[in-house]
Amino acid sequence: MLSLYLVRHGETEWNIEKRMQGWQDSALTEKGIEEAEALHDYLINTTFDAIYSSPSPRAYNTGRIVRGDRKIEIIKEENLREINLGDWEGKTSLEVETLNPKEYNHFWKAPHKYKNHSGESFLELQNRGIKAINSIIEEEKQGNVLILTHAVTLKAIMGYFEGRPLEEIWEPPYIHNTSVSLIEIENGESNIVLYGDISHLAKAQEAY
Repeated sequence: MLSLYLVRHGETEWNIEKRMQGWQDSALTEKGIEEAEALHDYLINTTFDAIYSSPSPRAYNTGRIVRGDRKIEIIKEENLREINLGDWEGKTSLEVETLNPKEYNHFWKAPHKYKNHSGESFLELQNRGIKAINSIIEEEKQGNVLILTHAVTLKAIMGYFEGRPLEEIWEPPYIHNTSVSLIEIENGESNIVLYGDISHLAKAQEAY
């Protein structure tokens, strides 16, 4: 059996500022680092056979923290990047809503209609995200694989495995920072075991 642990990166500076990140990047906050450390502790007894990450530093650095002392290379996979938001990137949500009210509304309320001519559509994102996952499945075949990616990319991938149409991509659960989604694949059949799990953050809070 192959177990895919899909993880969103820790909190970043632009998350706090409510800026659209996409292919651009901002540093992990102190809280984001603590979230990744909590996930490291939560997964300390899980043996990973491979680790893949979006090349974006916020995802890759989260992966380095979660990996800890494991002697495993983190493989950068371009197709695990966040959705390309084009000229929206670096702008706050309020700025984007003011400049592009129709498309901003589509992004959140009618994602199947969303068109950003300087970026990519949800379908384009889902197609490349699934291409990455299928490549990992073909390469690894069995064992535990840790995958570091982003909120929208993760929702698109999970929606594919759920058989959920793109217009419902924002349906719960919400993908919190360092949340874990687990997909088990055996004999060509997939099973969603966890989706957006953040129990490790609750346990970390209890420890304090």
